[in-house]
Amino acid sequence: MLYVMMAFDAPNSEAARKTAHTAHMTHLEKIAEAGGRIVLAGPCLANDSPDRQVAGYFGSLLVAEFESLAKAQAWSDADPFLTAGVFSQVIVKPFRQVIPAP
Repeated sequence: MLYVMMAFDAPNSEAARKTAHTAHMTHLEKIAEAGGRIVLAGPCLANDSPDRQVAGYFGSLLVAEFESLAKAQAWSDADPFLTAGVFSQVIVKPFRQVIPAP
């Protein structure tokens, strides 16, 4: 089943984001080991600018396939961005893709 994970950045978390970025990307690359598969993922920009340095971030969005909500939640809870304090909150919910048709 698909799950959406909406993560919200903590205030003033730019330095923590830079420090934890490599570990976060490694965590994403190893999602298959947790029984998952990424459908789409990326940062949510705070401003309408193609330059990430200007835009900044307000969070991240991930849609992934997992065997269960419990496995999706456990994988999310272990994300280095959460444990390093980049994310102040992560919401994990079941997701049903409608468009484009799967």
